[in-house]
Amino acid sequence: MPLHINTPLIESRPLSIAAHCTVNLKLDALQPCGSFKLRGVGHACEIHRANGAQRFISSSGGNAGLAVAYAGRKMGVPVVVVVPETTTERAKELLALEGAEVIVHGSSWQEANQLAQGLIKGSDAFIHPFDDPLLWTGHASLIDEVAASGQKPDAVVLSVGGGGLLCGVVEGLQRNGWHDVPVIAVETQGAASFHAATLVGKPVQLDQITSIATSLGAKRVCDQAVNYLASHSIHSELVSDQQALDACERFLFDHRILVEPACGAALAVVYKGAALKSFSNVLVVVCGGATASLEQIRLWAQKTANNP
Repeated sequence: MPLHINTPLIESRPLSIAAHCTVNLKLDALQPCGSFKLRGVGHACEIHRANGAQRFISSSGGNAGLAVAYAGRKMGVPVVVVVPETTTERAKELLALEGAEVIVHGSSWQEANQLAQGLIKGSDAFIHPFDDPLLWTGHASLIDEVAASGQKPDAVVLSVGGGGLLCGVVEGLQRNGWHDVPVIAVETQGAASFHAATLVGKPVQLDQITSIATSLGAKRVCDQAVNYLASHSIHSELVSDQQALDACERFLFDHRILVEPACGAALAVVYKGAALKSFSNVLVVVCGGATASLEQIRLWAQKTANNP
């Protein structure tokens, strides 16, 4: 049995009314570790364990590391997670709760990742948070489950950070014969490495991440996400931090599920509705995020309001 669960697929009346189309939610916020990351991370960990890995090492500001920690605990494999200084206290608490060794290093994921790479020894397996074909194959199971339900969408809306979810969803669409289903890829302004890449047709390194949606905080999106622009219809959309935060609170009210701003970015596009006007049946990946509290979201909102 895989480590991830088959998550619910439900129609959202509040979002359907807001977007003027039928909106179905793939609730991956309900994965055991709180996000879709467990799909790909679990798959990668199982492959590496079968190949003899004795320890898992990860670099992550939250959700990917949490998925590795969960997988390691379930499989009886020690886990080390290197996180940047921007990581929330809640995220570090959750990692420790799963039994992982947590190392805090650097001001960005790139710096944390550099240290993590230096820790790798012969019997270790490095689990990348987003740039690994094993992850994409695992994430593609999300679309397999939707296809098994018989509900083909007109479009898929999702958030983009490093591009792992995007690559997995496109892989899933294509392997289920849904090449004609476009993807609406959403980022917050200040963490828009994929949008920058779409403008020039190749990955772009951002100078810095200024968005509070730190789970989207990859300065450079993975190459495969950009390569898919040539073989799949992908539309880039941007929202503000405030719009993502507002969507988190609205979604909590509408569906009693708390997600973090990275997920709120995709929900914000649906609540606005304008980008979906040509579609009648939309699938939204509620990717989740276990590392934010309602108090934290409101603190971010206050900070954003004071520094527009």
